[in-house]
Amino acid sequence: MTTFVELGINDEIRQGLTALGFEAPTPVQEQIIPLLLERPVDIVALAQTGTGKTAAFGIPLVQLSDVSRRETQGLVLCPTRELCVQVSRDLAAIARFVPGLRVCAVYGGAGIEGQIRELQKGAQIIVATPGRLNDLLRRRAVDISAIRVVVLDEADEMLQMGFQEELASILSRTPATKNTLLFSATMAREVETIARNYMREPLQITVGQRNSGAENVRHVFYLAQARDRYPALRRIIDVNPGMYAIIFCRTRSETNDVANKLVQDGYSADALHGELSQSQRDQVMDKFRSRSLQMLVATDVAARGLDVTDLTHVINYNLPDDIANYTHRSGRTGRAGKDGICISIINLREKHLIRAIEGKLRRKFEEGRIPSGHDVCEKQLLSLIDTVKQVEVDHEKINPFLEAITRKLASLDRDELVKRFVSVEFNRFLSYYRDAPDLNVAEKPRGREVVAPGREKRFGSGDPRVRFSSFTINVGKKDGMHASRLIGEINEATGGSGIKIGKIEITDNSSMFEADSRFADDIMRVFQRRKINGKDIAMEVGRAEMAKPVWRNEAKGRKPWEKGSGKPGVWKKEKKRV
Repeated sequence: MTTFVELGINDEIRQGLTALGFEAPTPVQEQIIPLLLERPVDIVALAQTGTGKTAAFGIPLVQLSDVSRRETQGLVLCPTRELCVQVSRDLAAIARFVPGLRVCAVYGGAGIEGQIRELQKGAQIIVATPGRLNDLLRRRAVDISAIRVVVLDEADEMLQMGFQEELASILSRTPATKNTLLFSATMAREVETIARNYMREPLQITVGQRNSGAENVRHVFYLAQARDRYPALRRIIDVNPGMYAIIFCRTRSETNDVANKLVQDGYSADALHGELSQSQRDQVMDKFRSRSLQMLVATDVAARGLDVTDLTHVINYNLPDDIANYTHRSGRTGRAGKDGICISIINLREKHLIRAIEGKLRRKFEEGRIPSGHDVCEKQLLSLIDTVKQVEVDHEKINPFLEAITRKLASLDRDELVKRFVSVEFNRFLSYYRDAPDLNVAEKPRGREVVAPGREKRFGSGDPRVRFSSFTINVGKKDGMHASRLIGEINEATGGSGIKIGKIEITDNSSMFEADSRFADDIMRVFQRRKINGKDIAMEVGRAEMAKPVWRNEAKGRKPWEKGSGKPGVWKKEKKRV
């Protein structure tokens, strides 16, 4: 095993690495550190988040700085303020035992006057976001004319965020003799352009395959109806009691919505998005890093640059629009050689995206089954038992009360005692998952036929001549309604008349389903006389818009399924909606 001594790292920095708990260099550090310490060179390094790349460029940056000079010699550019703060902290920790070396972080969202005062004290290394550094350059509050090394950290993310002009402006103010180190998770076209325009014959170093994910991350997807995405998320969380995760959403509003639902349902979660102030973001991240929060719900932009260790899961509540973003998301788990899981909740129309990501990552995804209510309850129950078994008992403090406790419980036998003990903590799950429906989606064409009990349900595309009406009733999820139960109610109400069923959508307080219009009167009549969970049913009927053709017999003017239409005749397809 290679040691830090063999890489040529000096004593002061090794002291800092020991204090940080570093024992041996990672592969990216083994390849890059000796090169940079040996001679000036431009490098393009393709490495995933969590591979130790900060130390790979940070150690040479610190060791090659001349502390006898106050001028800035090293510049690190980061896409986000979170990454900027994290990198500056890491470099300061590496330089902890290097006397006289100062690292200064400058980024948006914080007071610029305070940052200017810090710069005036002198800093051999500046870590900056492009926007704030350009602002400081315009004010002539920072001097980068003596820079010897520029590091572009997570360059692909900087370019995706639209910092091309800022980067070009900054690089134009640095000496032509500087060396440039470009670190990226993916070799996007824009990254290649920067390498071509701003670097001199760079060495390319790849740790792992280009555009690939970490080898120790499992990739799993679950198929669910779009309306069942949140219930599926809850089950995935509940079946993983020790989960510590980031949940990625596409938009700020969705991020807020999911986080609020999780909090209302009793989970420890919070949202991170672009509308939060810097102090609010810092508070959320402090809680998440200290594990006061179990889950962080975030957008891609807000989560860029977050450095959180020991994440067990990354969950894609929605897949990202860009495959490169999937790589960034999944790279936040499975760090430092630990195992991680990246989960995606998708619907049938999105399955082709999974195949596209598989092709880019050269990794096979697993198709998981959304846990049943029984699966969740069993997992939670066993987790509770494991927690109880691992509790340390302070016998000295408990013993004085033991006799009274034993007397109080004397009337309960062992099995009854266990059941009551478990129920104290477990009733919430038992109540929520009682009669829980199967949320898994069968990969078959849409369209359902309701049949009498005991007969097989036939699935298919449905008769193209069938016209559907929509029916809305005043019971929903809060009344225990779900798709399979609704089909059962229709079955029971109509005596299994073979009525074709279309879409079903169930909200908290109501349910909508589509059914063959010819049976509208029958469905209305039987449902208006029924009760569900003791609740009288109120029903509204409307015509569903269907993008299906209507066929007419020109000779008789009737539809082919109407009585008296006759078999002969010329049939034409009318392109209209009904």
